[in-house]
Amino acid sequence: MKPNIVVDVGNSRIKWGLCTDDLVIKYASLPPEAIDNWEEQIRHWHIGNVEPVAWAVAGVNSEGCDKLLKWVKQRGDRVTVVHDRGKLPIGIEVPEPDRVGIDRLLNVVAAKSHVQREISIFIIDAGSAVTVDWVDRTGAFRGGTIFPGLRTMAQSLHDYTEALPLVKVPTDSEVSVPSLPGICTIGAIEAGIFWAVAGGIKAILRQLGTRTGALRRREVFLTGGDAHYLAPVMDAEVRVWREMTLEGIRLAAEVLS
Repeated sequence: MKPNIVVDVGNSRIKWGLCTDDLVIKYASLPPEAIDNWEEQIRHWHIGNVEPVAWAVAGVNSEGCDKLLKWVKQRGDRVTVVHDRGKLPIGIEVPEPDRVGIDRLLNVVAAKSHVQREISIFIIDAGSAVTVDWVDRTGAFRGGTIFPGLRTMAQSLHDYTEALPLVKVPTDSEVSVPSLPGICTIGAIEAGIFWAVAGGIKAILRQLGTRTGALRRREVFLTGGDAHYLAPVMDAEVRVWREMTLEGIRLAAEVLS
């Protein structure tokens, strides 16, 4: 099935992509609970007025997926759920492939389609959690790392200390990188969590590159809700691809249906 809309149901946001026959052309990040916002987005994209919408849905938030699927079916639309890892058009070279987050594997589907040469690929996905994954020269997923994202770190500092306030991570792409040193408590937390994540990504890329022999000849992609915030301090080789997971869902849906 060629979907009209692809959806990635995350832990804190739902990402939608509007598709042509061969590309995700528009992107929207929506609240997970606000069905009114979903209806408004459908109207904004001027779709579904005449024929049912074809959807492809995937995600790591099972409750959020169930809610979205119920809403889609109530609309009378068609939907493909992308969840069977064994049917994805990629190799998964880890001991327990069924336990790998579907979003990580969908990023690999998109990367493999985009990079048509035998070269290592590294994928950074920065959201509630941050993953840095390695795709080998054959296009197979070989594992990676998972660590807390910016909001998760901020929430943990607030929850497990007595005096530290909850710091909001900016969502505006025009917000600048936190300055160092932080000259107040909030500024110090903002700088600390930002550079912990950014520095962690850089260190992991360096270590993975060394261990895989791919320090130079490689492709590196950055995606996820906080990609825009982290991009200014990434190395020049890192390419921001906001729609990467959505593109993976689109490609997988065409294979699965």
